[in-house]
Amino acid sequence: MTILSTRRIFTAALAASAIFPARAEQAALEEAARKEGSLTWYVAQVDSETAEAMGRAFTQQFPGIRVSVIRTTGQVAYERLSQDLKNNAPQCDVFSTTDIAHMPALMKRNALAQYTPDNAAFIAPAFQGLGEPGFYYPSTSTLMLIIYNNQKVKPEDAPKSWLDLLDPRWKGRCAFGHPGFSGYVGVWTVAIRKLYGWDYFEKLAKNNPRIGRSGNDPITLLNAGECLVGLGPLGTSLQTQDKGNPLGVVYPSDGAVLCIGPSGVLANAPHPNAARLFANWLMSIDFAKICAEARIDSVRAEVPPKAGAKPLSEVKLLRLTTAELGKQVPEAIEQWRDTFI
Repeated sequence: MTILSTRRIFTAALAASAIFPARAEQAALEEAARKEGSLTWYVAQVDSETAEAMGRAFTQQFPGIRVSVIRTTGQVAYERLSQDLKNNAPQCDVFSTTDIAHMPALMKRNALAQYTPDNAAFIAPAFQGLGEPGFYYPSTSTLMLIIYNNQKVKPEDAPKSWLDLLDPRWKGRCAFGHPGFSGYVGVWTVAIRKLYGWDYFEKLAKNNPRIGRSGNDPITLLNAGECLVGLGPLGTSLQTQDKGNPLGVVYPSDGAVLCIGPSGVLANAPHPNAARLFANWLMSIDFAKICAEARIDSVRAEVPPKAGAKPLSEVKLLRLTTAELGKQVPEAIEQWRDTFI
């Protein structure tokens, strides 16, 4: 046997030794999770229908483990979790929010379990460093951009930038969510405040916008023709468009706001093994394919977006750090409440 052959055998043996323990650990985790039989997922990153479908897909892949989905807006999900923690009444196993600033706050309370999912090593470079290794990681993302009713507004007449939404012609016909309820709207508010100052929102208030709660509420108003333009998350907007609704999307010339949806396992999770298995699955290729089909941007580069959406590499982005959001989202919520009375 040649030296080269010996080296190849040795290299293959090393690779196998790394793979087999990992497989054994995964098998042990699956067995332990099946004994627990279920998990509860607090999620704000997708709509209720998509979240339920994701839960069913997990159960189909891991029979015997049911997912109880609790879908609300980001801030409401966080308030619910905070009450669970305050009352020492654990309900949630995996927390998936639209406001990444929730995660450092939970870490300060020692509320997140220390866990490194195997799939965390494979998230796309664009999302590396946007979590806290060993505690929480990006599991989805979306862009907040401009939407319009394309039956009532021609594409060439639709707003092309965030400043265009201040045009008086949209007075009373422009729709937004509320940063006090929606994490993604909170991120957008901070990004626009950083770009144009709070003067932007004072001018917007003079346009008498319709303000709901969820970041998805403007989609409902536009579909009904009650409003003509507004703010919306790309994923849900394209979902709605795919169903034949009169919704158009615009990537703003001054930047679409990148929103990260992080997930973490709770330290007091009632089903810790099922929670860890689910958290790992949220960064898997299988979950990424479900996201792409549902028009949600996944964190795996191997799965591109469906036709109609641009790759992030082709989009002008407004990005914010976790530190910026942690400090500024609460400030922006208070300013919003003072401005939009």
